Amino acid sequence: MRYNTFILFGAPGSGKGTQGKTLGTIPRFYHCACGDVFRSIDTRTKVGRAFLEYSSKGQLVPDDITVELWREAIDAAVEGHKFKPDIDTLVLDGIPRNVGQARIMEEMIDVKKVFHLACPSRETLFYRLKKRALKDNRLDDANERVIQRRLDIYETESKPVLSYYSNELVTVVDATQPPARVLLDILKSLNGVYEPAAV
Repeated sequence: MRYNTFILFGAPGSGKGTQGKTLGTIPRFYHCACGDVFRSIDTRTKVGRAFLEYSSKGQLVPDDITVELWREAIDAAVEGHKFKPDIDTLVLDGIPRNVGQARIMEEMIDVKKVFHLACPSRETLFYRLKKRALKDNRLDDANERVIQRRLDIYETESKPVLSYYSNELVTVVDATQPPARVLLDILKSLNGVYEPAAV
C-alpha cells in the first residue's frame, strides 16, 4: 500500500518542523519528522546499528539505510494505531533529502502535494537557525560555518528533489511570512484540491 503523502520541503530554517507539528494536530494528518526518527534510533536493531556506524564516523548515511529507518518508524506508527493509512494523510518533513531517497520511496508513498517553503533570504535562514540553536542549547549548530555548510548542502543535494516531482504537485509558499500565514497558505492550497478521507 502506498501512503497518501504531503511533503514539506525547504532549506534548514524555513519552518518545515513548525508547519509539520501544526498540521499533525489536525485530525486525519499524521506528521513524521525525520529528525525525530533519527534522534530516537534503536541501536539494537540491524538498521539502527548500521546508521550509527556511519553517523558516528561523521560519514554520510547511505540512502537505503536512511529510508529503511524511516520505514521502520512508519511501520511502528501503523502498528501502534497512531497513523491509520486508510484514512490519514502522511505529512513528511526532512525526507526525502535527495533524489536517491525520493526514488527509493516512490514505491511507499503516493505524493499528493509538495509544499516548497521558499525563503530566498539567506540572512533570514541564518537568523532563524542561530536563534533555534541557542534556544535548544545546541551551541554547535549556532556556529556560522556549520550553518553555511548546511545551507550549501541543501542547495546542492536537497533542492534537486523539487525537480523530481512534477510542477503540478509543487506549491510554493512564502516562508518569510509569520508561521500562521504560512499555515493559512498551505491549508488554502488544499481546499478543494485534496480532501482527506472521511472518518
